[in-house]
Amino acid sequence: MARKNASDDPLAPVTLAVGQEELLLDRAVREVVAAAKAADADTDVRDLTPDQLQPGTLAELVSPSLFAERKVVVVRDAQDLSADTVKDVKAYLSSPAEEITLVLLHAGGAKGKGLLDAARKAGAREVACPKMTKPADRLAFVRSEFRTAGRSATPEACQALVDAIGSDLRELASAVTQLVADVGGTIDEAVVGRYYTGRAEASSFTVADRAVEGRTAEALEALRWSLSTGVAPVLITSALAQGVRAIGKLSSARGGRPADLARELGMPPWKIDRVRQQMRGWTPDGVSVALRAVAEADAGVKGGGDDPEYALEKAVVTIARAARSGRRA
Repeated sequence: MARKNASDDPLAPVTLAVGQEELLLDRAVREVVAAAKAADADTDVRDLTPDQLQPGTLAELVSPSLFAERKVVVVRDAQDLSADTVKDVKAYLSSPAEEITLVLLHAGGAKGKGLLDAARKAGAREVACPKMTKPADRLAFVRSEFRTAGRSATPEACQALVDAIGSDLRELASAVTQLVADVGGTIDEAVVGRYYTGRAEASSFTVADRAVEGRTAEALEALRWSLSTGVAPVLITSALAQGVRAIGKLSSARGGRPADLARELGMPPWKIDRVRQQMRGWTPDGVSVALRAVAEADAGVKGGGDDPEYALEKAVVTIARAARSGRRA
């Protein structure tokens, strides 16, 4: 989610949106435009790319009009502006016009840093729109989307949605919107499963969950269904590896509360509870056997074998058998 500075007025003379997450950048623009139109329905909005903002263009756009109309001037990819245009923008920052809101979208980083520093020095309202590369960031984004919509979703549901949709924030936001519109009450994991069970990541983790729980027949059924719907074998080996590693991490960790273990192992607390249930029947030797099986399957699906499907089936059976090894002891 976009983070804003303390002086958060969308109608501030200058808003600086910094980052490379397109959805958050677009939202930063929409927020300013919506505030301006709420103040004046006839607000003139100009949305410009660097090639459209030539030297002298900004002065024309922000010059006082006869009717003192409100304007929003959006400059995208400000880091790519020409040196002469940057001079124009910097000059404007020192004395912004009334009834004009300038929105600068900047990718951050070294390119165009002079303009970035100048805008900050001038006291621009800043909205951080960082690229969300970590699963934890996307999970926090989904939770925020549900909260913003005034709806309740369980931690498991939020995680299942991230697992199902992947890294595209627009798709995640759209999925939250769909669930909020279609489903009453608290949104749980079962609801997410009904809507998005066909997604590649979701079906991959279903295979892994059933395997580490020792449910061989169900794991194989999920595997065959996933492959028949076009799920890439490498996604399945990745999910299997994550499932087995989680078992290994938790089994070697010292006992404690889920919150404490979550911090120690880098897992959300709800996942600690799930893995605790899955690890019944596992032994250290079983974990080692399962990890070797995953490694062999990974090599098999990446060109080291003639039959990726067989390599995956063999791994699933081995992992499920390892999951039950401690129960026979």
